[in-house]
Amino acid sequence: MTGIAPLLLSAVAFVGTHFLLSHPLRAPIVNAAGERVFLIVYSLIAIVTLVWMVVAYRAVPASAPIWPVSNALWILVTLIMLLASILFMGSLVSNPALPSAGAKVSPETARGVFAVTRHPMMWGFALWGACHILVYPVAANIVLAAAVILLALVGATLQDRKKEKLQPQMWPAWEGKTSYWPFAAIIKGKAHLGQFGAHTIAGGLLIWLAATYAHRPLAGIAAGIWKWL
Repeated sequence: MTGIAPLLLSAVAFVGTHFLLSHPLRAPIVNAAGERVFLIVYSLIAIVTLVWMVVAYRAVPASAPIWPVSNALWILVTLIMLLASILFMGSLVSNPALPSAGAKVSPETARGVFAVTRHPMMWGFALWGACHILVYPVAANIVLAAAVILLALVGATLQDRKKEKLQPQMWPAWEGKTSYWPFAAIIKGKAHLGQFGAHTIAGGLLIWLAATYAHRPLAGIAAGIWKWL
């Protein structure tokens, strides 16, 4: 196969195996072989399908952008990526959605990135994908970024359903204080914007600066504020 077809196939495999292993196949594998074996299998398949997708992406012939990318669009994407970086960094601390045994739902009002959305990590990835589509609108990039967006946002929804079953008293209460969609809980008055930890703001700013700085040597395109410096 040539062209975009191998990339589409690899993207389906990447997203599909994540969903299958995270939900319907997880319990049977854990019951049969144990949690450790499951994690090994999950990790190996995730790495193999990701590498396959990247290799297929690089093999797609260059194509013309579907729409023109203006300076204004670059500014918008730069700001959105800063938000995505803050959401991601904030999600690494006290996140009840993480699979660790110690992750518990806080009885307090949602704060920081969790006031913005119940799934800050997933939305960080989804915003990353959306930004890359906006400023690099070629077929191969749209397929790859769309796979990341689909995995993140559908995965977040499935995660809610799983948590509702595993934590039938705690998780619905957490859902009542937060929102799936960014800023929806704040708009409805269920949460209040603010109380971001120093690790969230400083870490988000640092990863935003570092990732966009690395964009030129790694991808050959200047990004972020470095596009104008």
